[in-house]
Amino acid sequence: MIALNVGYVEGLPETEQIKLNSLVNIYNYHLAANETKKKYYNGHISLQEVNLGIALPISFNKLDIGCSWGAKAVDVLAARSMFDGFVSEDGAEASTMTDIVKRNRMIAEYAKTCRDELLYGVTFAVPSGEPDNARVRFYSPQCAAASWSAVKGRIDCGFAFQDAPDDESDINWQPMYINLFTDTDTWVLSKESGCWAAERHPHKFGRPMMVALAWNPSSDKPFGQSRIKRPIRKLIQGYVRTIADATIGLEFATSPQKYLLGVTDEQYEQITSNKFKQYVGSIIASSSNPETGQNPAFGQLQQGNIEPHVQMLRLLATQFSAATGLPVTDTGVISDSNPTSSDAILAQTQTLVTMAEQLNTSNGDALQLVAHMAQAIELGMTPDTLPDDNRNVVAHFKNPAMPNLKVYGKMSSDGIMQIGKAGLKDYGTGAHEVAHAFDFYKSGGDRTSYSEELVEKARKNLKLRRNSKEYMKQLIQITGSAGDAEKPYEVFAFGIETHMSGIKNDLSKEIFRLATEETV
Repeated sequence: MIALNVGYVEGLPETEQIKLNSLVNIYNYHLAANETKKKYYNGHISLQEVNLGIALPISFNKLDIGCSWGAKAVDVLAARSMFDGFVSEDGAEASTMTDIVKRNRMIAEYAKTCRDELLYGVTFAVPSGEPDNARVRFYSPQCAAASWSAVKGRIDCGFAFQDAPDDESDINWQPMYINLFTDTDTWVLSKESGCWAAERHPHKFGRPMMVALAWNPSSDKPFGQSRIKRPIRKLIQGYVRTIADATIGLEFATSPQKYLLGVTDEQYEQITSNKFKQYVGSIIASSSNPETGQNPAFGQLQQGNIEPHVQMLRLLATQFSAATGLPVTDTGVISDSNPTSSDAILAQTQTLVTMAEQLNTSNGDALQLVAHMAQAIELGMTPDTLPDDNRNVVAHFKNPAMPNLKVYGKMSSDGIMQIGKAGLKDYGTGAHEVAHAFDFYKSGGDRTSYSEELVEKARKNLKLRRNSKEYMKQLIQITGSAGDAEKPYEVFAFGIETHMSGIKNDLSKEIFRLATEETV
């Protein structure tokens, strides 16, 4: 994409024109860096960028080596941030926001914008529309820009393209419609016959209709930081360079260099005229050299060893894992130190889970603000006049440790699941009740046979006798009482709860491992 050029806009006041010019400069300043991040995400790194010019000659620069590490750094973390809609703080359904979420397909759109957020460092949510038809759209920094106000602690102004190129091959595309957001107005800018004109749409929200979702922001970087930062890109370059070295080394190992000494000029010309035929031939024949009276000497140079390249890949993978929080196994590099047990694998993902929780917390705050603005548009009022039921909505995310576990709620005596999403998020024994619900669902809805079978399987896997003191000791450690220790469905639920709260023994670890192998 080429640099944005708007210039003078007819009908736009001087103050807004100055803000627009500043935003265009911000957009163009970050354009090249954003293109670089996108290139590394797509794995399009040429050897020319990484070749040191020592082991590989310049003629090899056209060699194409792909690398998915950039995409891994973004996608694996984004997959653990699963937005699941809005609920009231007391667990009741947030009906107004539920309608808005469905209308705008916000759950699916969040998955896309989360990847963009981690790739570029920030994305922007823009509520708009009219009463009974609130809209929410998300924009990446490739089609939006904003200016931060340290005094206000929020966006001061911003813009977003309202159109897009038909295809990414159109590298000369320029927007024809841009929305400019300020504290008091949304200005619709349109280009016709090469000239820009502005149309004013005032509002009473007291802030721009634009909210930033930023990953890992800081005081000097309020719009966050990319997961594919410069140090990460350097590690990716190291991977590409090492794979290229290994590829060339393997070619030489496949066809090692041979030599033939003491041949005549005629023999030399015949051999060099068809090197490949001489190489693959099973017999090499030669007469003695009449000038020296000696027979030619044949030999082969020692083959290169690919092991140094493998060791370098392991080193790069370890550094990449430490820098991104991803398990080494996600890099695709096999190591002797890779974890073999499910518990060791779970421990390796703990940093990633912590990052996902940080991401959910930050995005949850931003989405709550979006919800206030969207509901105000939907109900034809301003955010500060919203009823308490509409103000007390929160974004709900699935558990990043087990994002694919479906929640059905708490089972009451009449078989109805009662506890809501917000309750499971904040309720102290939410994991316990989820385990009961999961047990109820897997058992067919009228019994708890699943937990009975799973607890029994866990006992057998640990080779514990049913009436042994050690088995009873671990049951009491999990449940806290002899009465619950005799109920497999409570042992199962307490086993999940204690494991997730960090209080573990061998039995709870095995129960958790077996349960997380199941899919709903």
